[in-house]
Amino acid sequence: MELSKYDEKHVRVTHFCGDTFTGVADYYDADYCWSEFGKNEECIIIGEDLLPVSEIVSIEEIEVHGTAELRTERLILRRYRPEDADDLYQNFGAIPEMYRYSGWNPYATPEMARETVAHYIESYQDEHFYGWAMDFDSVLFGTIGAYDYKGDTIEVGFSVDKACWGQGYATEALQAVLQYLTENEGIPCVTAWCAAENTGSRKVLEKAGMRFVRMEKDGLKIGDRTYDILHYEYRIPSV
Repeated sequence: MELSKYDEKHVRVTHFCGDTFTGVADYYDADYCWSEFGKNEECIIIGEDLLPVSEIVSIEEIEVHGTAELRTERLILRRYRPEDADDLYQNFGAIPEMYRYSGWNPYATPEMARETVAHYIESYQDEHFYGWAMDFDSVLFGTIGAYDYKGDTIEVGFSVDKACWGQGYATEALQAVLQYLTENEGIPCVTAWCAAENTGSRKVLEKAGMRFVRMEKDGLKIGDRTYDILHYEYRIPSV
C-alpha cells in the first residue's frame, strides 16, 4: 500500500477495527513515525488520528464539496470547531476595528459567537455552505466564507485578526477559496465588495485576482457614516 501518494489528498480510510476516517491525509515515513510517535512504519494523520499502514484496510482519494479543508503554503482553511467561539469573540467581536466596514458583527458577545459557530457547524451538512477558519500553526486568526449562492454566482467575504494584518494571509486564503469555488465547485463567478475607504480589503481583493466592476455611491450605511461600495468579481481565467 503506497501511502505517500495520498499526502495532502482528501481520502477515505477504512481501519481494521471497522471505523472510517475521512479528511486530508498528512503522510509521514517510517523514520519520522518512529522518532515522533514510536511507530516503526509509515503512517498518515487525518485530523488528530494517527493511522499506521498496518492498521489500514483500504484507502481511496475522494471528491469533496462544500467546506472542504484547503491547504496553502502557510495556512490550513478548516471547518469551525465549538472551541473557536472564544477566539472569535475576543479577537473579532470585541474589537471595533474588526467590523468597522462590515456593518455586522456575529461575534459581538460570547453567546452570539457560540451561536454563530454552532450555526456554521450545523450548516456543514449543506454542500453549498462554505465557511472556513483560517488556521496557522493551530491558531485561528481569520475567517473566510462564501454565501448567497445562486447557482452561477456566490459572494465571498473575509476577516483577519488585526495582529496579522499586512502579512499576506488574507490574499493567500482568498486565492485558495477562489480557485476552489470556481474549479472544484463549478461556480462561474465569485463576487465581493468593500467600502471604498477600506484600503486593506481592496488591496486583498485586487492582489487575489478579483476585478473591479463598479462603484455604488453611498451604498453602505453604518451608524451615522455612509460609504461608497466597490464591487469586484472573479471568473475562471480564459485559456
